[in-house]
Amino acid sequence: MGAILNYAMHERFTSIGSQRRMEMSAVYHLKLSKKSIKGARIALLPGDPGRVPVIASAINNEGASEIACNREFRTWLADIDTHPVVITSTGIGGPSAAIAIEELAQLGIKTFIRVGTTGALQRHIKAGDVVITTASVRIDGTSEHYAPLEYPAVSDYSVLNALVEAASSVNVRSHVGITASSATFYPGQERVDTFSRYVIRDLAGSKKEWEHLGVLNYEMESATLLTMCNAMGLRAGCVTGVISERSEKEKIIHSKIRAAEGNAIAVAVAALRRLLTDYPPSP
Repeated sequence: MGAILNYAMHERFTSIGSQRRMEMSAVYHLKLSKKSIKGARIALLPGDPGRVPVIASAINNEGASEIACNREFRTWLADIDTHPVVITSTGIGGPSAAIAIEELAQLGIKTFIRVGTTGALQRHIKAGDVVITTASVRIDGTSEHYAPLEYPAVSDYSVLNALVEAASSVNVRSHVGITASSATFYPGQERVDTFSRYVIRDLAGSKKEWEHLGVLNYEMESATLLTMCNAMGLRAGCVTGVISERSEKEKIIHSKIRAAEGNAIAVAVAALRRLLTDYPPSP
């Protein structure tokens, strides 16, 4: 009985605080409407909700504001000149990222840039660098619900080009190439710093194989993003800051997290400005 009453009280306070926004929302999870995003056509997608206001302030420190927050999906709106830009967190992994992409697309978003963190697989890539993804190895699981595995997960050329040029313009050390996009953080990336210290046979040796094949890094959302956007006729790209050097060790380098996140954000925002000027999203 206590559990039921507590749940009812949670529902009461949640509904009181969000009723007006719920009435105006057009999509279920994000709690956003076309009106609330003010005609935005481009979105930046961090995984971490805490990174959303940081990105928004990097775009426009004075005019940015939060417009919705539900579950892992936190959204701010910022303006560049006369262009509204959406920043929405996706949470971790393909399933929640797919929800965010789908619902933002329903609201009119045409261009997506993932801004995240990553673990490097090649020895020449160091913590604090950024990786700009050309294409993703589809070991994410979620993308198979949008296209068969034979369908490639590739970045849109204009978004990719803008990210590469942006990295050069802001003097951030970058690496351009293929990303392995995993369904899981631990076994899918062949981590053994786990409770069981065991990786199943199908995944054992996979890290070494990706290294040998020239894959640059591991992360968890790009394959879903790139597959979905290509399949739906949208544009997408991905830039991630390196916070671990998997060729050397499994541990995240905590002293480099802020620099890696900052570099990825700087590149994404500079690319955003280029896209809005040189490759404006279609209405």
